[in-house]
Amino acid sequence: MNSATSLIFMFMAQANNKGNKPFLWSKKNGVYEATTWQYAAKIVTNIASKLLDLGIKKGDRIVLCSENRTEWVLSNLAIMASGAIPVPAYTTNTVNDHYHILQDSGAKSAIFSNDKILKNLLPAAEREKGVKFLLSIDDPQETINSEIKIHSWKQLSKSDNNENSAVTEIISKLTKKDTAIIIYTSGTGGVPKGVMLPHRAIIHNCQGAFNAIEELGLDDEVFLSFLPLSHSYEYTAGLWFPIFIGAQIYFAEGLDQLSRNMGEARPTIMTAVPRLYELMHAKITKSIKSSGGLKEIMFLKTVELGIKKYHKVETLSVLEVFLDYLLDKIIRNKVRKNFGGRLKVLVSGGAPLNTDIGIFFTALGLNLLQGYGQTESAPVISVNRPGHVKMETVGTPLINTDVKIADDGEILVRGDLIMSGYWNNDEATKNTIKDGWLHTGDIGTIDQHNFIEITDRKKDIIVNSGGDNISPQRVEGFLTLEPEIAQAMVYGDKKSHIVALIIPDIDFLNEWKQKTGNEANGEILEEDKFHQEISAAVDRVNKNLSVIERVRRFHISSEGFTVENEMITPTLKVRRHKIIEKYQDDLENLYSNKS
Repeated sequence: MNSATSLIFMFMAQANNKGNKPFLWSKKNGVYEATTWQYAAKIVTNIASKLLDLGIKKGDRIVLCSENRTEWVLSNLAIMASGAIPVPAYTTNTVNDHYHILQDSGAKSAIFSNDKILKNLLPAAEREKGVKFLLSIDDPQETINSEIKIHSWKQLSKSDNNENSAVTEIISKLTKKDTAIIIYTSGTGGVPKGVMLPHRAIIHNCQGAFNAIEELGLDDEVFLSFLPLSHSYEYTAGLWFPIFIGAQIYFAEGLDQLSRNMGEARPTIMTAVPRLYELMHAKITKSIKSSGGLKEIMFLKTVELGIKKYHKVETLSVLEVFLDYLLDKIIRNKVRKNFGGRLKVLVSGGAPLNTDIGIFFTALGLNLLQGYGQTESAPVISVNRPGHVKMETVGTPLINTDVKIADDGEILVRGDLIMSGYWNNDEATKNTIKDGWLHTGDIGTIDQHNFIEITDRKKDIIVNSGGDNISPQRVEGFLTLEPEIAQAMVYGDKKSHIVALIIPDIDFLNEWKQKTGNEANGEILEEDKFHQEISAAVDRVNKNLSVIERVRRFHISSEGFTVENEMITPTLKVRRHKIIEKYQDDLENLYSNKS
């Protein structure tokens, strides 16, 4: 597919090649059902043709808001095939979030999945007079009173004729320079900006990803999609890369059903964010610890030998080689089976992966590769390669990608992968792309073998009153590895030392409820003994940190960081400005009150 002139051209060519082979799998009545490549192409063409009949023209923007499902993909492809530009939106968006995207993008229409989404989308659409009509994937369950016409996606997907020459002509005229999608950054700070990604950028990413893992022997691959398709990471790595290589895509039912879905889909390739690996690490280690006895001894020995073997810490003795072989059959095979049994590679991206977490999973025989990127680069910039992993790094740049470090340590990127710019925001574009180089806002280094190591976000770096630069993500990563701590955010810009906001692990908190017979979370958090337990965890972390990084004091809260309370993004990144907005007084008090 290297000759594709556009993404939709690439899909149509792949659909023609794959025919009646399965493409997309979604759950229907508790069972996975497949949509073939050929049928998908037919539905895409039908909907695109109807969009043209409804007045959609080349370059018009259409918002797409739905859970990950077959219809999300078909809608996205149909929008492209009509010459319009898809604008994905998160299902967790508020009315104001939807209004900002509709108004800023100048969207003519929106496709949504169900009544629940419509409750926030419709008021926003009625405020934005440019929206001409909506498309509902599921039939509405309630009577909708609105001046905006709501069409049935199912009706539009039906063909009343075989004349689709207009769609074919539109697809043939699209070029790599045309805008393929506008993705609004979920925003760890400030108002989301619309990133315009041309077809060339995502095609570049697909070619680079193929080159990076080609040695694994790519054949009839299976992906399990669970990150939001509205995020650039899943959009490229979980949708367009599978299309590029002709793979199947299963849609997970949700994070709570992920383990079961892995057993059903048996994926060969999975992409995820570090938070998922952290949760899995915590679940596995807790289960092993509670089992105790021989099972715990064998597991810990497997990890110990795996670290030596896979990370070249030291050469295994003859006895250790034999023991490792046995443990591979007993322990690692069971771990692999829990991931479906045929996983070739796990990819981590979207945020920095804690090195210890990465080493843990590779020691268990899983091929975990950390990558790096951002929405403005479609999004992948670099990735580790199978058999050549430096876990503390984010790998080497994709092919045909230039990366350099600026004088202030910022990572700069150049190549076909970078965005055309921010939609309707020339000033922000000029501040981000200078002389053809994308200024990532990330601080890092490049070693002699071209491996990139990220040290922090330029804007997130804490500069204490002594002028020292401190990486909050590094400290937070260590804190959340402790079993007593679920989430953490550190604070201390222009201060003499670091303090933290800590969210206790829910299981740990429940154990304390049982011990004390106290159901009031707030009272438990204030108890000295509970505070001492959290303090002991912080002390363990501090032993591995430099003096300036150590957390001196902390505030405990039982309200976790969630997408709903806007303290994390839909891809689980901490939104510092939102957390500080709520907890600033508590954090500031840690500098004035004595305990």
